[in-house]
Amino acid sequence: MDYTDLANLAQELSDLEVALLLCLVAREHCLIETTSRCINDLAKELVLIGSTTFNHSYCILDCSSGTSIDDIFNDVLTPDARATYHPSRPWLNVETSSNRSSYKSLGEYSKPPALSSQLGSNVVNIVVAKNFNFASDDIQMHMLQLMRSRELVTETGTLSAPQDFLFIPLVARDFDQLQPPLKAHINDNLFISHFHGPEAGYTYLEENDWLSDGQMSDSSVIHKSNGKQPRSATVSPSVMDQLRETSASVSMSAEVVRYIQDIVVFLRLSRAVASGVSAKANIQFSRFAQLLAPLHGIDFMTPSIVALAARKVFRHRITVTAPGEDRSLQYGSNLHAVSHVLADVTPDSILDGVLALEPPL
Repeated sequence: MDYTDLANLAQELSDLEVALLLCLVAREHCLIETTSRCINDLAKELVLIGSTTFNHSYCILDCSSGTSIDDIFNDVLTPDARATYHPSRPWLNVETSSNRSSYKSLGEYSKPPALSSQLGSNVVNIVVAKNFNFASDDIQMHMLQLMRSRELVTETGTLSAPQDFLFIPLVARDFDQLQPPLKAHINDNLFISHFHGPEAGYTYLEENDWLSDGQMSDSSVIHKSNGKQPRSATVSPSVMDQLRETSASVSMSAEVVRYIQDIVVFLRLSRAVASGVSAKANIQFSRFAQLLAPLHGIDFMTPSIVALAARKVFRHRITVTAPGEDRSLQYGSNLHAVSHVLADVTPDSILDGVLALEPPL
């Protein structure tokens, strides 16, 4: 498969499928945002993409109300591993609330049987976590460990995720900033973010008439089944390997490298960006841009691809500075004036300003 074939494949896929493809190829994780009324349908669409387009196992977590850490551990397991997982052992002094304790008296009880992971992973390939920004700190911490190391030690054994593991926090964003926000370390370990509004449509739900009541009128294109054959798996592991290999050979001119560096520097110097831009975000920025080039049918980097990558990689990482924390106050600025300047600032407007930099020809 050459660059032209990869470009043709990208044209056949939906925006959501392309986002998941790039994250699976990079072996990174993705934040998906939508409106609050579309979050349930979008969760179904994502798992249908995972199972049909990529032939991966999946699960949906609902983190909005009273979900315990043991519920999370149980739901992310494959069916075979779930049969051997028992979260409520009488010999474990464990509470299933967010303030759970994980100690036990030494020598008093025998060690609980461990999850079977000798033959491979025991976690599904794709985990869609609805309303993950409402999850407790304990749950976010454990999921961060699973994202980073693909392993998580529990009281009953070790959760082991496959190499093609994708964690997708699915959150509702009805305003410019996500409320409540995700933890900073979670944000920094999410490769890209993508907003999917109702007007963008749902490929699989629409083809099968599975949209929830009231959602059909919001969709841009309604695909009726009318004897249409169901879609088969589109992206094989060999295709992902090919994209991974071709992206590594994408060339960049000195001018484009300088353009990438200028975007990062301007974001770090912006008075409206709190906490700046991390080194990890800078690395992922270049990496994502390299992955995008083959999907455009080329083996070199262009300024337009760099600008597209910047919006996907940095938008969810930008936190708008509170007026009281603006650095200019240290040099005599007026708080009321600073509040007026920052009143209408959003991550999108910050990126618009930074990407107004003159790109190289």
